[in-house]
Amino acid sequence: MKKIGVIGTGNMGTILIEAWLEANILNPADLIITNRTLSKALTLKEKHPGIEVAESGAEIAQQADFIFICVKPLQIDSLLTDIKQHINKEQLVISITSPVSVAQLESAVKAPCARFIPSITNRVGSGVSLLSYGEGCSKEAKIALHELASAISAPVVIDNDITRVASDIVSCGPAFFSYLAQAFIDAACQTTKIDKETATTLTENMLIGLGELLGKGVYTLPALQEKVCVKGGITGEGIKVLEAETGEMFHHLFQATHEKFAEDLDEVEKQFGHPY
Repeated sequence: MKKIGVIGTGNMGTILIEAWLEANILNPADLIITNRTLSKALTLKEKHPGIEVAESGAEIAQQADFIFICVKPLQIDSLLTDIKQHINKEQLVISITSPVSVAQLESAVKAPCARFIPSITNRVGSGVSLLSYGEGCSKEAKIALHELASAISAPVVIDNDITRVASDIVSCGPAFFSYLAQAFIDAACQTTKIDKETATTLTENMLIGLGELLGKGVYTLPALQEKVCVKGGITGEGIKVLEAETGEMFHHLFQATHEKFAEDLDEVEKQFGHPY
């Protein structure tokens, strides 16, 4: 296995590290990690002895075969400035953030680059991850990165022009649907005698069952709705309310995420001096 470097051990960096270790695709000794607040990386090392903690991104760039950049978009340019002198064309630089394109990465480091956008669902080896490869990516590097992604997700290779909407569905989707589930629970408690603990337990287990039905291919989403929604029944009355009241809610959601994305793209382009 290649030496995997992770720069940034916040939420998503930690999720990737722990998911790979639990999937047994990596051993702790395969990993070298660092974080701006070094104590966060040291905490992971305590939990998973054998992980090497570097004091800087430059140290990781000197040792790792794959360098995962798991920092905020506006921190990437300065980080790459610090490490690019240590990067060679035998390595692969991988960003996990959507506003930085693979072309921008390659323009900055003059080395093979890729993008790997994970989801919180990958923590349990489920859900989708999004992959994009740069022009300099070798077949061997693509296979190795795909193997890492496959160990914790169902990887999907995407074009640059659908990065935001794909990320909205895969990466932001769990937060969006968690919000809807909590609103569902709150409404149940406010309009009936059910208590929040019971409503939460029922909702969480309903969602788990729904996921398993879809995961095992028993039903598609449209087929599942058709099976449950008996003509003239109670479910049908509920669906009528959803049809009437959701309206353009999700249209507005995607408009809002794309507007914020456009702002982020402008800021990133100023730093990189290279279009998305």
